[in-house]
Amino acid sequence: MEDSRSHPFRDSVQDAAAACQVPDTPQTRAPAYRLAFTDTDFLMRDELRAVRLQLELLKPQMVLDERGVRSTIVLMGSARVPDEEGTGSAAPLAEWYGVARDLARRITERSLESYGRDWVVCTGGGPGIMEAGNRGADDAGGQSIGLNIVLPHEQAPNRYVTPDLCFNFHYFAIRKMHFLMRAQAICVFPGGFGTLDEMFESLTLIQTGRMRRIPFLLFGRKFWESVVNWQALAEAGTISPADLELFRFVETAEEAMAAIDGWPPAGC
Repeated sequence: MEDSRSHPFRDSVQDAAAACQVPDTPQTRAPAYRLAFTDTDFLMRDELRAVRLQLELLKPQMVLDERGVRSTIVLMGSARVPDEEGTGSAAPLAEWYGVARDLARRITERSLESYGRDWVVCTGGGPGIMEAGNRGADDAGGQSIGLNIVLPHEQAPNRYVTPDLCFNFHYFAIRKMHFLMRAQAICVFPGGFGTLDEMFESLTLIQTGRMRRIPFLLFGRKFWESVVNWQALAEAGTISPADLELFRFVETAEEAMAAIDGWPPAGC
């Protein structure tokens, strides 16, 4: 970090501290007197939405840059999938918890070859498949990223996310950007509305050329072909037959690693 003494002006941290030491008067107690960048009431105003969007983009970006994270492998999937011994409505999908955990362990072992700079596991930071991804990275002794978001239920950081890489978001759009900005592969496990939303938005960005083509893996052909009639989309002309080549179905972590390693280079 650059030494603040090299700047000709006072440091904002110093001024924020100094502003707390002023005499207690009607003037200093007034909201108008607060420094704008320390005034949370001001920052929460509707007119400041653009500033809050920028802050949510910048904070994780700066932290990841400072930690030397260059690339990620993204794992998406349902928050409701239990571990291998769990129960509940999504229990039939519990096998995917183990597959996601195995995949994340393999990815992180590869990541450690770059001292944790490349191929860092990145999840939504919550339970289910997300927990499995962070847990697999922890199994391998590596770091992993969790991109949490404030929701009325389900979303609290799982205990396997690296604390220094555990972020929290208000804006879904900015969270999605951080999923993709460093992504070298996207691995999508069975999931619900949130998983489908993230999957289709990512596919759309690749389809339209707004994002370069990267390995895009859907785990569980049976599940995905039961919830999306991919072929019908092509036959109806709403997507090109070539768009069906933007992703591949895989069933195991080993198969996924081979698919990522053998993915056609960009432009092929």
